[in-house]
Amino acid sequence: MNIKEIIAKKRDKHVLNTEEINFFINEYTNNNITDYQAAALIMAIYLNGMNKEETLDLTLAMANSGDILDLTSLGIVVDKHSTGGVGDKITLILMPIIASLGVPVAKMSGRGLGYTGGTIDKLESIPGYKINISEKEFMQNVKKIGISLIGQTMNLAPADKKIYALRDATSTTESIPLIASSIMSKKIAAGANKIVLDVTYGSGAFMKTKEKAKELADEMTEIGRLAGRETVAMLTPMEEPLGKNIGNTLEVIEAVEALKGNMQDDVKEVVLELGSNMLKLAGKGNDLEENKRKILENIQNGKALEKFKELVKNQGGDISYIEDTNRFEKTKYILPVTLEKEGRVKEIKAEEIGKLSVFLGGGRIKKEDKIDKAVGITLNKKIGEKVEKEDIVAYIHANDEEKAKEAVRRLKNIYVLNKD
Repeated sequence: MNIKEIIAKKRDKHVLNTEEINFFINEYTNNNITDYQAAALIMAIYLNGMNKEETLDLTLAMANSGDILDLTSLGIVVDKHSTGGVGDKITLILMPIIASLGVPVAKMSGRGLGYTGGTIDKLESIPGYKINISEKEFMQNVKKIGISLIGQTMNLAPADKKIYALRDATSTTESIPLIASSIMSKKIAAGANKIVLDVTYGSGAFMKTKEKAKELADEMTEIGRLAGRETVAMLTPMEEPLGKNIGNTLEVIEAVEALKGNMQDDVKEVVLELGSNMLKLAGKGNDLEENKRKILENIQNGKALEKFKELVKNQGGDISYIEDTNRFEKTKYILPVTLEKEGRVKEIKAEEIGKLSVFLGGGRIKKEDKIDKAVGITLNKKIGEKVEKEDIVAYIHANDEEKAKEAVRRLKNIYVLNKD
């Protein structure tokens, strides 16, 4: 068996067997297959697809390429994963709520890449918060306070890390077998017994149509089932950014406000849908409406916010920033955006907003790019809302005056109005 034969087989649209997939993953992880050979196979997969057996084999091979966490000592652990979107701060809000309701939260999150943000960058916006801790400390934190949120720094699914970097560099990101195996290999390696998936679709998501998102959701739930992990998937529209803030510090501030009960309607809908299903999987109640009531109750009584503070303090973060979000560093320039027309908001191009945040310095084009955590955009008007002439529809938060002015110009074209 050699990699040239495997590449040729997939190039010619044949099905790869378990041994061939395991050979590729093992040899590539151990640097015995070159990047250009791996890229050739990934492109063949991108062009010709994989059947369910191949996708499962690829997922398990990547999961087994490194450590697999054993979380059995924590009881039932329900993990949550979003396929990403603009303004998606759901993890920061939902996971403390779930932990406050007695479900252990042991979650590893990623950084942002491209126009979608990453939970780890947001957590690092909190001064002192440590995202890189040992596996032992990670487990101890969950046992001690019921929650730990960290970065993927351990030797988890190393094959996926290598393949993801290649996919990003070779424009082979948007492939359902490759996306499904990438996400599910990390979830299986991270050790959760049960998984809730938030599969986003629309202009601000990787899946542009609901049909494609459903196809991806079905693929991942099937992988979860075959791998012995009970998996539930929700479909979330991402035609406009989620909530009102886009940018790392800005999204932390919005998450704190949400945990105080000041939650945007679209954020609340996602939190309640995902959260009620997480509680059901954890054995905390089969009635989804009752589960939603429990979530709202723990927001209103302050337990969810207290759990978030506990998380931040336990991982070295300064909770004075959570107690008073005005302490967060503000940008040099905060410019209002007005429109010289009136009507009702028909569209806010979510992907363009995400790209605008990257332009201001709030995201990465390459993994090694440094980001400015304070910059971003605050939306004052969302889809369906009425806009009068000279109404402020948004604010630009920037540390570069020229970029701030350019962002104002660009944002005027991102808002699309209907004549009322």
